[in-house]
Amino acid sequence: MSALLHATMPAEQARALAALRARPRREHEASFYFYEPAFERAAVKVLPGEFFVYDEDVAVSTTLGSCVAACLHDPHSGLGGMNHFMLPDSGDASAGGRFGAFAMELLINELMRRGARRSGLQAKIFGGGSVMKSLAGTLIGEKNVTFVRSFLAAENIPVLGSDVLEIYPRKVCMFPKSGKVMCRRLPATHHGEFEAQEARYRARLKQERSGDVELF
Repeated sequence: MSALLHATMPAEQARALAALRARPRREHEASFYFYEPAFERAAVKVLPGEFFVYDEDVAVSTTLGSCVAACLHDPHSGLGGMNHFMLPDSGDASAGGRFGAFAMELLINELMRRGARRSGLQAKIFGGGSVMKSLAGTLIGEKNVTFVRSFLAAENIPVLGSDVLEIYPRKVCMFPKSGKVMCRRLPATHHGEFEAQEARYRARLKQERSGDVELF
């Protein structure tokens, strides 16, 4: 972190950022912490296959192409969290948070472990855009969205808001304690960047899973 950033970061947010960095990291938990000047607060970036749960309004952000992020919040406990998954389901829990079924369980279980009530959870969902020409025939974004809606309905978790499908990449930022979520659709000029990003991640998935990842 530069001296200039140290000089401009409010002391309260410097302490918040230090507290984030001092936390022990759980498996699949996001750990890229930084200061977000746009919101003047400590922040964490959730990468594909990761999740993050917290009880303060740090800025929890991610960027999405065909991937989906579910943001869950329990107003009673003031706990909230986000995940980021790339495919609906692998049928194999060892595949980790990159697959929707396991990603949702990771997020819900961590919220409950920290004191949230399962019956009080509320959801907002984002992503599933058709941004990759190479996957235009797979309907992966649509299948991700269908999966998360079906999962939440089966768990009786109401969806209070969403920005899904269409052709847009998105940047999403959640404030866990309040449950507020901001979503910005990115211009079409970002499509090439997201296609390259998701292609790299899919290639890594294939390598890690010895070629048995189904591209839905």
